[in-house]
Amino acid sequence: MTTTTLRAGSAPARTGTTDRGPAASRARRKRLLHWIAVHSVAVAAALFFVLPFVFVFLTSVMSDDQAMSGELWPHEWNWSNYATVFATPGFLDWWRNSLMYAGLGTLFTVGSAIPVAYALAKFRFRGRRIAMLLVISTMMLPPQVIVIPMYLVWAQQLHLSGSLWPLIIPMAFGDAYSIFLLRQFLLTIPQEYIESAKVDGCGEVRTLLRIVVPMAKPGIAAVALFQFFYCWNDYFGPQIYAAQNPAAWTLSYGLESFKSAHNVNWNLTMAATLLVMAPVIIVFFFAQKAFVEGVTLTGVKG
Repeated sequence: MTTTTLRAGSAPARTGTTDRGPAASRARRKRLLHWIAVHSVAVAAALFFVLPFVFVFLTSVMSDDQAMSGELWPHEWNWSNYATVFATPGFLDWWRNSLMYAGLGTLFTVGSAIPVAYALAKFRFRGRRIAMLLVISTMMLPPQVIVIPMYLVWAQQLHLSGSLWPLIIPMAFGDAYSIFLLRQFLLTIPQEYIESAKVDGCGEVRTLLRIVVPMAKPGIAAVALFQFFYCWNDYFGPQIYAAQNPAAWTLSYGLESFKSAHNVNWNLTMAATLLVMAPVIIVFFFAQKAFVEGVTLTGVKG
């Protein structure tokens, strides 16, 4: 009698387990379809931006003949294409020049923009608004307008044509966009922190270095990334000042010469293009959190 009762009671348990299986599967499918529906635009946008890089990478490891065909997947992975690009005369010099241009340009821009942005954000002096308007007005001036007079100064008076110094030295005197971006970020720092530092005996320079700069790291990172990307990708400046000296070419300008020399070798051209893009992608990948935070917080307070 007892055995019969236990068996009868155990049957509904097995039936319930069987019923919950299809229900759980339907719930999972429903959640998956809901996620796809919600994120479909984001997935499409991600594919839109990623697929060109995938195409460049796949073409860069193809053979010469396959790169000229319409095939998208390489038959053999020719990693030697990258070695061929690096062995191109002048390519390593272009790398060194780009690193010097981007590194020194970023360092000079950040170092010169921080004190000016701090003064415009936290100091109260007569003509502060006019000074800010002048900074903003320089952002509206196209660089092509002053190319000829600036070239005459650097080439005929200072004799620095054929090098990158006419592009690097001016960055030590501030950049309007960097000053504006940092100033907007520094406005989000409470004035109480600065006043407390001054009460403790800190001067303006010490307050800037010990209090403001550590709190403004996201904004500084955003400015540094913007400037690094600009210098790394700059084509117009090296074309004006360094075109006559191949030893001073940067990657962005030298890539045009490489493309002309290998106009039928699309695999080598894509390999060189990927090597030029790689540092920018890597830097942004590791610094994207600080970059996004710095750009977002610049608009919190006007």
